[in-house]
Amino acid sequence: MKNIIQFLFTLFIYSFFSLSALGATSVTFWHMEGVPHRVDRIQTLIDEFNAANPGIEVKQEVQNWGEIYAKAPASVAAGTSPEILVGIPDFTPILAEMGAAQPVEDFVAELDSKYSFYQKALDQYTYNGHTWAVPLWNMAISIWYRKSAFENAGISPPKTWSELKAAAKALTKDGVYGIGLPGNKQLYTDQTIYSFMVNSGASEIYNSDGTLRFDNSGTVSAYEVYKDLYQYSAPDAANWTWGEAEACFASKACAMILQFTVISTYDSQAGGDASDLGVIQIPYADGMESSAGTVSYVNSAMIMTKDKEKMEASKKFLSFLMEPGNYGRFINMEPGLFLPITEAGSQDSTFWDDPVAVKYKSQIETMLDNSTRGSLFGFTNGNTFTSISSISAQNLLSQTLQLAIIDGKDAASAVSEGQSIMTEAIE
Repeated sequence: MKNIIQFLFTLFIYSFFSLSALGATSVTFWHMEGVPHRVDRIQTLIDEFNAANPGIEVKQEVQNWGEIYAKAPASVAAGTSPEILVGIPDFTPILAEMGAAQPVEDFVAELDSKYSFYQKALDQYTYNGHTWAVPLWNMAISIWYRKSAFENAGISPPKTWSELKAAAKALTKDGVYGIGLPGNKQLYTDQTIYSFMVNSGASEIYNSDGTLRFDNSGTVSAYEVYKDLYQYSAPDAANWTWGEAEACFASKACAMILQFTVISTYDSQAGGDASDLGVIQIPYADGMESSAGTVSYVNSAMIMTKDKEKMEASKKFLSFLMEPGNYGRFINMEPGLFLPITEAGSQDSTFWDDPVAVKYKSQIETMLDNSTRGSLFGFTNGNTFTSISSISAQNLLSQTLQLAIIDGKDAASAVSEGQSIMTEAIE
């Protein structure tokens, strides 16, 4: 009899929780942060949220940056899109125009009243009368170098392009490449060449009427200096993705690289001497100090459902991530890469108390400073031209670059051809 009662009780409990799970509002969370420790950190936060909200079940699904520009629209067409999708500003317009990304200005205003978003974070997702995504974190490309390598070569960190070229040449010796620059047709190369465009006064590739002005003297100068510098990069740089540049730096085979961060690989693979790790803003074209800046953009969360219950559940989860005590842990899934985009977040103890953040505090502070001078591809005088998505999705910046560094065309010819390719893509 006792065994029967125990069996029935167990069956009841199992049935109860099974029915509860079936009744839970499910939220699928797509993101592209596939590095295992990032996935683990996100899962920890998801588990905490799910435990505190038994009526909601959040599930993460890791995607690939190389595939997401095609996969996300395809999922919308197939009716299999996630409730939440992490993206970047030049990607959001595609999904907004499809009616998939939902306006979230009221929700963002609510979060803003609590945590105070930086205005640049909001500007990147506000156009056509709506805010299309919830800002999550910022990123900014910088120059990373070893202080000891510069000291041994008797040179100072560069500020101008001429100083950068001189430094790359001086540092290229004894099996070391002076600078690591990608040459592959991919997002990393797009963003690296764009950082040179920013610093030649060519950050805005659109005219105010939405027509392209990619083919201009500033763009040509940026492609020229990239081609000049590329001779000091590693021979396999034409095949680099994100990780190869960091590996080249960590192994001391590259004296300098342009990257959002190298802290994680440097700390784990290169001895982690924080006092020897230098970071500076991207050098600018000679005489162009006033336009000095970098590539800086905010990653955000688009809400991709019109279902009221799923939308509210998605907002609740995103609110959870933004809360003090959670937010710092969230963006420190990769300390020294993701930067806070709220005033509250920049003061969150869970951001600054991370052991890696403590060790590389000065470098992170420099990154934060660099990010304040960041520019965003596709923005002109505060306007967002949604056709930029077609250019970004096809990596047309790096395709144009390959015409110069691989096919051997002069920069002016490559840029002129790039203008034609881009014009055709957006028409």
